[in-house]
Amino acid sequence: MFGTKSAEQNISFAHDPLETLIAEIAEGNKAAVSTLYEETKTAVYGFALSILKNASDAEDVLQETYVRIWSTADTYNPLGKPMAWVLTIAKNLSFSILRERSKTTDIPEESWLAFQAEGPAASTEDRMVLNSAMRMLSDEERQIIILHAVSGLKHIEIARLLDLPLPTVLSKYSRARKKLQNTLKEGN
Repeated sequence: MFGTKSAEQNISFAHDPLETLIAEIAEGNKAAVSTLYEETKTAVYGFALSILKNASDAEDVLQETYVRIWSTADTYNPLGKPMAWVLTIAKNLSFSILRERSKTTDIPEESWLAFQAEGPAASTEDRMVLNSAMRMLSDEERQIIILHAVSGLKHIEIARLLDLPLPTVLSKYSRARKKLQNTLKEGN
């Protein structure tokens, strides 16, 4: 656990820059929280939005995720999966909100447009195609695509995070990719 080692030991065991940041947070480095936020906010927000389907709630989860990281960083066990740990916090907070409010509405188009605006490399046309394609995906397909493409998680990590069997994640990912490819073909 980070809380039982010195900062130098924590950093030497970290294999991932995010693990290094979590170790620094565990030692009380407030600047590390800001850096972690900048590095992961798009993935955390997108994941929360895919669960909650409400931009305001997703923003609340985004903020609360980093508050929780600040207060629990010393409990993180560096196993090379810091992004999965961060997203598990966001998932738990999201499900807590769902239990409290029982929201099941669709994601408004403006929420997806705001989420897509985070990716500055995408052109306006790319965003339009992505928006059109995202509307064609089921909630689980959308979550899996976001977790894999935005967060860079492996399919096995996504399966654990979403409590789904690996073959289900793989088939939903494949199906979603085909839908996205068909949308791109239709757009040309």
